[in-house]
Order: sequence, then structure tokens, then C-alpha cells
Amino acid sequence: MSTKILPESDTRPDLSQGDGDHERFAHYVDKTKMTESAVTGTPVIALCGKVWVPSRNPEKYPVCPECKEIYSTMRRD
Repeated sequence: MSTKILPESDTRPDLSQGDGDHERFAHYVDKTKMTESAVTGTPVIALCGKVWVPSRNPEKYPVCPECKEIYSTMRRD
């Protein structure tokens, strides 16, 4: 039996994905991108910056406060 030394790995959480709070909210996403994602499985980007492939019913979650704030400041024509 031999002993191997594994390379050092980073065990810190990936902060680019946030602290998990994004998973607790429904997010605002461009409708056409949402439809495309449903068909192709490609990730979408929410107004707040969250990137993911939607798979849950957003009606079960409260709206993301960041998305809501950004949306309220957007110009509607």
C-alpha cells in the first residue's frame, strides 16, 4: 500500500454564486430567454445577476428583492 499526496484544493465557498439566498426567490428574467431556456435548457440571467437553468415553479417563492428593485427603476415604453 502506498500513500499519495493530493494537490491542495480550495475549500472556500464559491462567492460568485452568492450565499444561497438566490435559491429562495423567484427572479425576473426576459420572457423570450425564459422560453428559450425551457426549450433548450440553456441558463438564463436574472436582473440581479443570478445565472441558472429554471426548473422550479416561481409562484412558490417570493420575488427577489434585488430583481424587484431593479425592475422598478427600468423604463417601460
